[in-house]
Amino acid sequence: MFLHTHPYEPFLFPEATKLIVGTLPPPRFTTGKLKPEDVDFCYGSKNGQLWPILDRIFNLNLKYETTDFAAQQRKDFLLKHKIGVCDIVESAKREKVDASDLGMQHITLRNLVGYLKEYPNIETLLFTGGNSKNGPEYFFRKHVKENGLTLKEVSDKVPRIHEFELKSSLNESRIVKTVSLTAPSGAANRAVGSMEAYKRMKNENPDFTTLDFRVLQYREFFE
Repeated sequence: MFLHTHPYEPFLFPEATKLIVGTLPPPRFTTGKLKPEDVDFCYGSKNGQLWPILDRIFNLNLKYETTDFAAQQRKDFLLKHKIGVCDIVESAKREKVDASDLGMQHITLRNLVGYLKEYPNIETLLFTGGNSKNGPEYFFRKHVKENGLTLKEVSDKVPRIHEFELKSSLNESRIVKTVSLTAPSGAANRAVGSMEAYKRMKNENPDFTTLDFRVLQYREFFE
C-alpha cells in the first residue's frame, strides 16, 4: 500500500488573514517525479486549476514550469495578499496510486485548529472542495467536532459558507468563516455543468466555460 505523505509544510505567516485548505497534491509530488509543467509548490499540478484561476483574477502572468522562479511567483503572491496554505491531510494510504480523494485510507489530519490559534489574524478558510466524502470540508467537520467546536451555517448556496467561534489560550474569541469553493479540478467539471447558475450563463454565452465560472466564484472571496 502506498503511503501518500504531504510534500509541503503549511505555508503560514503572521500576517495571513485567509487560508487555502485542500487535501493532498497528486502522489507524484510525494515521490518527486514531477511533470515538466508542474510547479514544485502547493497546488502546482499542471492539471490543477487553482493557479490558472488566480492568474486570471489578478493578472499574475505566472510561469507553469518546474523552476524555483515559478514557485517563488506563487509565494510572493500569497505573501502580498496575506493568504496562507494549509491542506488538512498530513498523510494517507492508498491501494491505487492516484489523486482520488475517495481512495485515501488510514488518514492522518493536520491540527488545523492548532494552527488557527497560533495565527490569530486568520479569519477565513477557503476550502478547495465541499462536504463530499474525503473532501476538505468533510475532514474539517470531523476535526472541529473532535475539538469541541460547531460549524454554524451562514449560507447553503454554493459556495456554502459556515462560521465558528474559536477561543484562544487567553480565552479571547474570534469568529472564523469557512467557504467551500467548487473544487479547482477537472474532476469537478461535471458538478459545475449541472449547476443552474452555470447553465444560465452558458445559455447566455455559449463560449462560457467551467473555468470562467470558477473565476467568477473565486474572485468574490480572494480579492
